Amino acid sequence: MLKALSIANIVLIDRLDLEFEAGLGVLTGETGAGKSILLDALGLVLGNRADMGLVRQGTDAAQVIASFDPPRAGTALAQLLADHDFQFDGPEAPDSEPLIIRRSLKLDGGSRAFINDQPCSAALLREVGAQLVEIHGQHDDRGLLAPSGHRALLDAYATADVAPVAKAFAAWRKAEAQLQEARAALESAERDREWLEHSVEELRALNPQAGEEAELAEERSAMQKGEKIAGDLGDIMKSFDAYKGAPAQLRDAARRLDRLAGDHHLLAEALACLDRAIIDVDEAESKLHAAALASEFEPARLEETEGRLFELRAAARKHHVQPDDLADLLEQQIAKLDAIDGGNAGLQRLEEELARTAAAYTHAATKLSAQRAKAAARLDKSVEAELKPLKLDAARIKTLVEQQNADRWSAEGIDRVEFLISTNPGAPFGPLGKIASGGELSRFILALKVSLAQQGGAETIIFDEIDRGVGGAVASAIGDRLARLATGNTQLLAVTHSPQVAAKGGTHYMIAKSSQGTVTRTSVRRLSDADRREEIARMLSGTEVTVEARAQAERLLEVAA
Repeated sequence: MLKALSIANIVLIDRLDLEFEAGLGVLTGETGAGKSILLDALGLVLGNRADMGLVRQGTDAAQVIASFDPPRAGTALAQLLADHDFQFDGPEAPDSEPLIIRRSLKLDGGSRAFINDQPCSAALLREVGAQLVEIHGQHDDRGLLAPSGHRALLDAYATADVAPVAKAFAAWRKAEAQLQEARAALESAERDREWLEHSVEELRALNPQAGEEAELAEERSAMQKGEKIAGDLGDIMKSFDAYKGAPAQLRDAARRLDRLAGDHHLLAEALACLDRAIIDVDEAESKLHAAALASEFEPARLEETEGRLFELRAAARKHHVQPDDLADLLEQQIAKLDAIDGGNAGLQRLEEELARTAAAYTHAATKLSAQRAKAAARLDKSVEAELKPLKLDAARIKTLVEQQNADRWSAEGIDRVEFLISTNPGAPFGPLGKIASGGELSRFILALKVSLAQQGGAETIIFDEIDRGVGGAVASAIGDRLARLATGNTQLLAVTHSPQVAAKGGTHYMIAKSSQGTVTRTSVRRLSDADRREEIARMLSGTEVTVEARAQAERLLEVAA
């Protein structure tokens, strides 16, 4: 709900601060006083195109600030702001802060927008503005004139539960996506069947085992070391086994020295050393023979091991995996072949699920469509009852509920909904904004708004000269309906030339234009009860306010009270 509006340097307004209340507020003033300027300023802060022509002559910048009640939790506006990181406590919170929108405009066309002092884009400002205020005038193209919102309005009027349809639609789309994915996977697998069968045959013949490569590599390394040791030992053993090898020469020297050892003590000592050396050489020879036996291996086994390693590693390179992963790869490929073989059965199950979810959606959406059709008939009857007192006796409304092609079905159902009107007997029905004239359009919208009361929409509604071209009983009927509409959480502001409408207002603002030298200014002030009677009397009588006009104004206010 709009709480306050501050305007600086907009066309004829140099500075203006207004406060607003709930209920019906009326704005009056002589023609040309500047009522359209006030609406232009409000439109600017709500996201309308930034027009540098709005900047007051002699200044280089303009600014409009609008203050609103904070959005209630759970509303579309609260969600929209939260999605863009604007957080608010609801109006029920004791320390809740208002939602303040500020829009500045420079003479060079530059424009900036802020929500509670945080910069925001023009696109977001338009979205937020549409949630906050509906402005209905002769050239309005939003609100009830936008067919995109008609379906939601009809659903709210019908108290229709759209959730089951949305849930069924989501299930249907999920089943459709799963079937498409399964078909694509099966087609891809069928293309790979021949390769898979060949690969499985090769891997099964190879029969890879987890950890096998490491064991074979270790065994091969051991055999390769044994081969080298065996070669070196062979060369060493030749020096032991030869006819004149080292051990034989030591024994021959010991025999000779034994005959001479008694001749000198040094010879005896030398013989003792030779005897010890012969014992060590014999022991070394024994160990060499034992080492040679331990290093023995089968060349065929080495060749077999190396061949197995080559096969495993070649297969791993071919499939771009590690050798230890070949066993798992074989299982995966077998599973893919099994899936191909069982794929048709799986597709059949998914097709059955798709058919089931499609039928469930169609059933729920058809049921919702029937609810809409019944509600549309009730709404048409209600609106037409409102049209007669508004001097639109020949006008008719038809809420179109038309089933769309299947490719346009959605979570909201199968219907296209649009409010169509006919203003003359026998005339065809057409879109609301294209058929009605300016005055008729505003009255049509008022009739719709009254019939759709309490069914959602912006909390602040502005009607711009809804009473244009009518008077007397029709103007009184318009005033009655405006007052009825401005109840509960709805705030309604009406720019009017009708004293009958003005008398229905809970608050009354007068817009006036004054000139001082070459400077012209527009001002707005809230009227007291006495000033209000005088303004309504002026509206009744014209330039000269008569006693009769004042008496008539008094009667209008008494009836409105």
